[in-house]
Amino acid sequence: MKQHLSSFARSQEVSAAVDLRIMETTDLHVHLHPYDYYADCPNPDLGLARLSELIDIARQQVPNCLLFDNGDFLQGTPVGDFFAYDRSMRAGEVHPVIAAMNALRYDAITLGNHEFNYGLEFLMRSMSLAKFPTVSANILRKAGAVPRKDTHLFRPYRLLRRDVTDRAGQQRALCIGVIGVAPAQIAIWERQHLDGRVQTRDMVDAVSAWVPEMREAGADLIVVLAHSGIGESRHTENMENAVIPLARIDGVDLILSGHSHQVFPSPLFAKIPGVNIERGTIWGTPTVMSGFFGSHLGLIDMTLLQDGGKWHVLDTHVSTRALRDASLHFAQPVQKESTSPILSPAVRKIVASAHDAVLEKIRQPIGATDTAINSFFAFLGHSAATQLVAQAQKEFVAEHLEDSAHKDLPLLSAASPPKVGGLGGARNFTNIATGLLTLRSLADLYVFPNRVAACRLTGAEILLWLERSASAFGQLKPGQPDQALMNPSFPGYNFEIIYGLDYAIDLTAPARFAADGTEIDPTFSRVRNVTWNGAPLDVNAEFILCTNSFRAQGAGGFAGTGPEGIVMEHPAITRDILSNYVSAHSPLNMAPQSPFRLTCAAGTTAILRTSVAAHAHLDKIAEFSPKMLGVDKDGFMRIQVSFDTH
Repeated sequence: MKQHLSSFARSQEVSAAVDLRIMETTDLHVHLHPYDYYADCPNPDLGLARLSELIDIARQQVPNCLLFDNGDFLQGTPVGDFFAYDRSMRAGEVHPVIAAMNALRYDAITLGNHEFNYGLEFLMRSMSLAKFPTVSANILRKAGAVPRKDTHLFRPYRLLRRDVTDRAGQQRALCIGVIGVAPAQIAIWERQHLDGRVQTRDMVDAVSAWVPEMREAGADLIVVLAHSGIGESRHTENMENAVIPLARIDGVDLILSGHSHQVFPSPLFAKIPGVNIERGTIWGTPTVMSGFFGSHLGLIDMTLLQDGGKWHVLDTHVSTRALRDASLHFAQPVQKESTSPILSPAVRKIVASAHDAVLEKIRQPIGATDTAINSFFAFLGHSAATQLVAQAQKEFVAEHLEDSAHKDLPLLSAASPPKVGGLGGARNFTNIATGLLTLRSLADLYVFPNRVAACRLTGAEILLWLERSASAFGQLKPGQPDQALMNPSFPGYNFEIIYGLDYAIDLTAPARFAADGTEIDPTFSRVRNVTWNGAPLDVNAEFILCTNSFRAQGAGGFAGTGPEGIVMEHPAITRDILSNYVSAHSPLNMAPQSPFRLTCAAGTTAILRTSVAAHAHLDKIAEFSPKMLGVDKDGFMRIQVSFDTH
């Protein structure tokens, strides 16, 4: 049904056409209330409670609508942690995310990777009272010889049979086939929860195998819920961002995408072969991606015509609606007595009690700090946020390895800033002022429900960690002004800073690794003068590197990770370990530590995009002669940094 049959349409009665609207939410990450729990203040630009108003409006505008979610809805805010760790849901109690989705009458959803963060039992219990189907074609109980012999965690696809109304008011039967997929890396990222219990399969292989059966079973239209971003054009086995190869599968009519927290269609993807951002298509397949945290509603509007028992696509229009623009656009249509009632008040009521309970929890004091803790300058080597995490990890691991065979090996500790701008936006920074520390502070400091882990690595593997992290930076041309400091495609949570070492990063050198961890050239090197205890790092020496379970299991493709290299993986959540560390060392008074230095030719300047709140802390980076250049269109403060003395 991908072809647009405008000539066919001219020969038919226009009144027989069916207007169908497909709506998408994705990467909600438990953002129900329009509230920033990390800053403890309202944020009207996010949240399903507010997005439900746009959903209501969109439904009023088109007579035939279906609503889908694309995964990553169970984890991501203190609300998710509260229901996973602090409040065991009683029998018959519905998780607030699922309750809100029930109220909004979702037609189907798929799973994202973060659905597994709290374990398989929590996921299955949370989904047990959903009033909509969950589809997942490549997350398996057991892999078979071929995809159609797999045993699935949830059903691979569903056929949604709907009576749709044409423009003349006549009802017609339409069968929508919905299939879901997510990155196969889930089996690695969540190995501690899923090992021996869940397997995965390549997304493209799974969809390719099931689409013919869906057609044979009567699907008139096939929708792929792909918890996957828009990445490389060429299909490689188990690729994480596979939307482009998925769009080329024969029989796929629409793709709802996500995972990468981006918006499609948008100019960001304009130069990719096969992508048409004006039409919102990838190789002719209408595709939408609707941001994250409930920031956008994705829409694919279709005009269909039935002829000879078969449905044909006459036209499609792909768009997204942003909450930030909601007060200026998308006005509520005039209500008619025959229309269904507005649902958003019901959704607000559902999330209100959860919101109040979480606020009471996260405002509990746990200690104090005399040091401001933020991630504004993490990429410049100044970050009390990563320093605190590294110190807490190291103390915990040292205690638990003191009677082990590894006790005499030197301890290093790696930490990355989970909140450092990027696709998360200009508010996505850790910012904890001096004074009282609460559980909210720790949620701001450490977003993910990871566990503390430790790996046994050689010095050579440590060097590869540093090179992998150094690909976060752009390659600067000596003597040139105001170049972009960062590689915009590099996720901040992969910028691992290793405390216990001293090293330099040469910004004029090419990166050894691409942003996704693919090695570009093994001869490239940015990392210089690495020392431990004042002496050059011995590539043959062995170290214990403190990290988190996500990284230790292999996420990000860092050297020496995976089950064979893990010497400790404790069931305690990193955030709980941080809480205990803060309580034991309160008030915190951390001497600044900068494990790495950035080097570049004199006369070179670069632009760091950071939080507007960074202006009060410029003294921390005085050696870079910082100059504030104002706020850009995305809300980031642009700071010029100079390398004259570096």
